[in-house]
Amino acid sequence: MGAGHNHTHAPAGARIIRRMITAAAILAAFFVVELTTAVLINSIALLADAGHMLTDVVAVFMGLAAVMLARRGGSSPDRTYGWHRAEVFTAVANAVLLIGVALFIVYEAIDRLREAPSIPGVPMIVVALAGLLANFVVALLLRSHSEGSLAVKGAYMEVVADTVGSFGVLIAGVVTVTTRWPYADVVVAVLVGMWVLPRAIALARTALRILSESSPSHIDVSELRSALLAVDAVTDVHDLHVWTLSPGKDMVTVHLTSDGDSGPVLREARALLSARGLDHATVQIDCPDDADSCVETF
Repeated sequence: MGAGHNHTHAPAGARIIRRMITAAAILAAFFVVELTTAVLINSIALLADAGHMLTDVVAVFMGLAAVMLARRGGSSPDRTYGWHRAEVFTAVANAVLLIGVALFIVYEAIDRLREAPSIPGVPMIVVALAGLLANFVVALLLRSHSEGSLAVKGAYMEVVADTVGSFGVLIAGVVTVTTRWPYADVVVAVLVGMWVLPRAIALARTALRILSESSPSHIDVSELRSALLAVDAVTDVHDLHVWTLSPGKDMVTVHLTSDGDSGPVLREARALLSARGLDHATVQIDCPDDADSCVETF
């Protein structure tokens, strides 16, 4: 019986961590500014965009946690996977919070349709422009590292997507100043809320899929089983398990029954799994029960 275990880590440099800390600080500071302004001028559109900005803050913090975990590990005898699942638990909490905020925003906006309050447009324009600037700076900080790390890429995409909310608030502010139409704030709030809600639900579904140890959505387990069975000298594939430990970290364990040399089988199986993004793989090579001449390679 031969066994093989292969996994790769993508260590992150201190420069990435510094940039992500800076990005998180910028986004958190602007979130406080936007939330405070929204409460002071009673703008539901700003409040909706602040809720969306919260997704950026959490996304960057989750990405930062993932990068630091990948760089430093943190496993112990009683926690051999370290703290990789912390990112997933944070995602669940973030999704629940965002769904609640989005539903509240939509409910409040609909209620305001009966009698929209008077909202000053100038503060909305100023805060929206500041939000666009903050997103632009953070995007520049993360862009160069977004292709080398899935965690950083996720945070980068969140920040880029948030520009939609900031543009919406800017448009609402301009319309309010130029036309005095009282419903611009409400319309933008509904649009931003409807923009956030499906993304929050998708985040929750992804996190819950990971926690339930379902197979990754991009992996066809039946096709994977067939591909492994097609490896030369493999006669059976059993105990195939594929799951996600944390975003971007898919795992697989499998037993292959082989009537030939285990070494080539193991190498070909590892290459096959790696081609599908399953670098963290444990492959067990078993000999047939009735094969006395099975060659074992460790």
